[in-house]
Amino acid sequence: MFKNKNKNMNNVCRKRIAELRLALNPKCSQRQLAEKLQLFGLDLDKNAIQRIECGKRFITDIEIVAFCKVFEIQPNDIFAMV
Repeated sequence: MFKNKNKNMNNVCRKRIAELRLALNPKCSQRQLAEKLQLFGLDLDKNAIQRIECGKRFITDIEIVAFCKVFEIQPNDIFAMV
C-alpha cells in the first residue's frame, strides 16, 4: 500500500478546486458541489469535498474528470496554479 510522506498534502489541486467552486455563479457550497458531481455519476458527499479541499483526501482521475465537467474546464486547467 502507498504511504504518502507529505503530511496533509494528498492532492495538488485542492486550492484550485476550492477557487473554482467559489467562482461559480452563483457561489456554490461544498454540499451543492457534491450534488452537482452526483449528476455526473460521482458519489461524493460534502465531507469528501471538504477533505479534498483541505488536502486530506486523494483524488482519482475519474473524480478529476467529473470536477472538470462541473466546472466546464479542461483537466489541465485544474492544475493551472500548481
